[in-house]
Amino acid sequence: MTGGTSAGDEHAEHLAPDGVALDCHCGEFSWREAGVASGRLPIVLLHGLTGSRLSWEPQLAALAADRRAAAWDLPGYGQSLPVDASLGFRGLADAVARWCDALGAPRVHLAGLSYGGMIAQYAAVYHPDRIASLALLATSPKFGLDGTEPSAWRAARLAPLDEGHRPIDFAPRVMRAIAGPHITAEALQGQVDAAARVPANGLRASIEVLITHDSRPLLRSITAPTMVVV
Repeated sequence: MTGGTSAGDEHAEHLAPDGVALDCHCGEFSWREAGVASGRLPIVLLHGLTGSRLSWEPQLAALAADRRAAAWDLPGYGQSLPVDASLGFRGLADAVARWCDALGAPRVHLAGLSYGGMIAQYAAVYHPDRIASLALLATSPKFGLDGTEPSAWRAARLAPLDEGHRPIDFAPRVMRAIAGPHITAEALQGQVDAAARVPANGLRASIEVLITHDSRPLLRSITAPTMVVV
């Protein structure tokens, strides 16, 4: 594993007031982590569709005070290698387990936001021995429960990519649309910076997987204590 600062290293000084945040790469995964081994299980963080390991800066800073915390670049984002999109959410769940191996963490607390929360559900289903607890943030058990039509949603999000735009080109507009009314300019810019690590091909693959999401038949098999925040 290599550690140090790379993309986004200007943020590192803000993460752990009494420690160093590391941008790490090991095998197929890249991630940012902070904190030290404290006897407590680490917490791992899965970002949303247009996020990256930089999406969790405030949370890493807070969590690092008493435990190790790590935030990945989703497979195909940042420096993380892609997984076969045809494997769908099962492939991403298996990637979570392999990332935990790269972290040297047999068991973790797992938190996922939006698309990351969808992935987290499958990780808890297919790798229950690895998940001590689960936090599902602003996510759902099925794509389209709010009435969104999958093909229309897919077409709208692929259109700018088909026109040659990069995710960072439309990230400011997207982030302003989904942010709460009281978000600070600094926090909004942080999320835009996180989107800069998202490549067009990685976003395309995620869009194709996301619209297949339906964990409802599997939810009863989740055994980890779970907190849902909507």
